[in-house]
Amino acid sequence: MPELPEVETIRRQLDHALAGRRVVDADASWAKTLVGRGASVEDLRGRAIRRVRRRGKVLVLDLEGQLALLVHLRMTGQLLLRDDADEVGPQTRCVITLDRGALVFNDQRKFGRIVMLPGSLVEADPLLARMGPDALDDPLDASRLARRLSRHRSLSVKAALLDQSTIAGIGNIYADEVLCRAGLHPARRCDSLVADDHERLADAIGRTLEAALAAGGSTMRDYRDATGSVGSYLDRAVAFGRTGAPCRTCATPITKIRVAGRGTHLCPSCQPDTAQP
Repeated sequence: MPELPEVETIRRQLDHALAGRRVVDADASWAKTLVGRGASVEDLRGRAIRRVRRRGKVLVLDLEGQLALLVHLRMTGQLLLRDDADEVGPQTRCVITLDRGALVFNDQRKFGRIVMLPGSLVEADPLLARMGPDALDDPLDASRLARRLSRHRSLSVKAALLDQSTIAGIGNIYADEVLCRAGLHPARRCDSLVADDHERLADAIGRTLEAALAAGGSTMRDYRDATGSVGSYLDRAVAFGRTGAPCRTCATPITKIRVAGRGTHLCPSCQPDTAQP
């Protein structure tokens, strides 16, 4: 599933390319892909795109006239900027025709959604409404991060990072990366963390996301940016997907366990499974 670095990469590309372009039409070949909540395709036609922003893992296209499109990529969604509305493939579920080019939404698993709605209802979207601070746009210092994690005292720190109400934008890939950089075992309970842990964790979140953005995000299989290019972050990952490979810090083999129901990669040496005294 695309996480914050992947969605932010797309946002930056589209915000530059789409400003001022107008929506001519929108057509979905899979009915559930394009849905309206108080707005319809008819309402979108002729509207200029003002900006493209992001909340966690969700793209928001603000249109003139107080209308918006929410784009939830979910597991396999791709939002591609094409020169022609006919540049589609077998996995294309929706095409938004513009006065110049088109936005093509591909989605193999059909879980992605494009939601048409008034701009006043964006923040009330069921997914956005429960999100915590954005991990990139609203960065957390150690004390603020500690307060967020204190809401999940009995949870593992990995489970808390994956909970979008704690911090918005971090998924399985970057949770593993953050925790390895911070030297924290993913199964540590949040109430076992001390001030130094929070300092290292806050620093690791920022460093990890910036490194991933510089690489255009991560592509395991489906992710493509708005131009159709893959992300290269996994070529330099410190933990995720590196089972058996040497830790980049101490050369101990990376291991894979399950934490919070997810496959989890860590260095047993750099990330001890007990709280430090």
